[in-house]
Amino acid sequence: MNASLISLEISVIGLGLVLMLADFFVPAERRRFIGYAAIAALGVLLVAGLSGNGSCSQFGTAFNGMFVNDALSLFFKRFFIVAAILVLFMAAEFSDRLAAGSIAEYYSLIVFALAGMLFAASSNDFTMLFVSIELITITFYVLVSFQRGKLQSLEAGVKYLILGALSSAFMVFGIALIWGTTGKLNFTELAAVAPQFADSKIFLLGVLFVLVGLGFKIAMFPFQIWAPDVYQGAPTPTTAFLAVGSKAAGFVLLLRVLFTAVPSVTHNWANLLIIISGITILYGNLCAIPQRNLKRLLGYSSIAHAGYLLLGVAALSASGQAAVLYYLAGYLFTVMAAFMVIALVLRHLATEDISGLAGLSQRSPLLAATMTIAMVSLAGIPPLAGFFGKFLLLKSVIETAQVTGNHGYYCLAFTALAGVIISLYYYFGVVRAIYWSKSATDLSPIELSAPAKVSIWVCIAGMFWLGLFPNMVLNFANEAAKVLGK
Repeated sequence: MNASLISLEISVIGLGLVLMLADFFVPAERRRFIGYAAIAALGVLLVAGLSGNGSCSQFGTAFNGMFVNDALSLFFKRFFIVAAILVLFMAAEFSDRLAAGSIAEYYSLIVFALAGMLFAASSNDFTMLFVSIELITITFYVLVSFQRGKLQSLEAGVKYLILGALSSAFMVFGIALIWGTTGKLNFTELAAVAPQFADSKIFLLGVLFVLVGLGFKIAMFPFQIWAPDVYQGAPTPTTAFLAVGSKAAGFVLLLRVLFTAVPSVTHNWANLLIIISGITILYGNLCAIPQRNLKRLLGYSSIAHAGYLLLGVAALSASGQAAVLYYLAGYLFTVMAAFMVIALVLRHLATEDISGLAGLSQRSPLLAATMTIAMVSLAGIPPLAGFFGKFLLLKSVIETAQVTGNHGYYCLAFTALAGVIISLYYYFGVVRAIYWSKSATDLSPIELSAPAKVSIWVCIAGMFWLGLFPNMVLNFANEAAKVLGK
């Protein structure tokens, strides 16, 4: 085994252990700065380990083919580390809402969740898939209910635990059925024999159960019921990491399973993927309309965006897969920007209602502009990242419709456009509250720390850069998508 292939994962796990031990040696009043040390360490790993010549960017396999480093895993590992860095910035700003003695523990749990995501990016076997998913999920059980003195957080943690355990049960049962019929767990080996079992109902049921388990992670219909309650009750940095990191981990595994392990089955399930994508888009957008709690609104929005991402999966093409990766990159900066504003503005309020943003344009023009740009990008309006991402996804669906003659793809494209139009109402309801609401009771200025300003400007730059200059990330996405076609 080439140990250097897993050096990044080992380094991240080591960092998590160091952060946990730091709780014993750093004075309570300085524990917030442990997060900045973690940010610096992850920044070094991102630049040194995952650069073009970095030791962690070597391609190859380990653990008898269970673990693979390729262009797809490299894309997602960069994605996950950037996401973790932004979440740690947010956690440092949110630390005054956490128990004084548990801040370092919170940082370390974020890093352990990151380790699970890194393993998920390199999973090439159902054993590695399950281990990585459980490392992510078990860590989030604790992160979601971390504010133990807050009933809503404990309730969200219990809901996530019960439904997460149910999804894991489906996944384990599905993996058992696949192994029992084919004798294979490795994705590459399974792809070679899967066509022989195309008529096996037990094998197809196993694949369907695995899809159910992954559907929970990405919050696709009909496995999305946990998302609004958990998003609302969890600490804001946890919600942000769930919305971006956990969802992206679910999608990289979904892509690996559907297009590397069982591509012969996937191409027969085109209509099923079309139906799931369309219903997920409509469900998320329609349910978001009456929401007044910002985090709950973004929970339903996350469901809708899972539906948009499934457009690229349903397209069954390399261009669709690349569009999924590009869309996730834009979604990363957009969602992090929105949750950073929520963490900074609403952390001292009793509720997280949209009305809490009233007067924000006077209290902090930077935060008001950040939330506005995030809402505009989520709505898919140019020239931001959200627009170009939706354009690529719709383009891939229409191209597939033209090639296959399947009119279901045209219906799916129409549904996606309808979802975009519906979303304008609730996204711009947030903007209206920021600039035109008259219900503001507190107009005191909001002071921002230097790290908070840095993270906000990074998110803003990311949204504009991906929207105006998409070629660099799109090239990375295209190279990564080629792995799925091999």
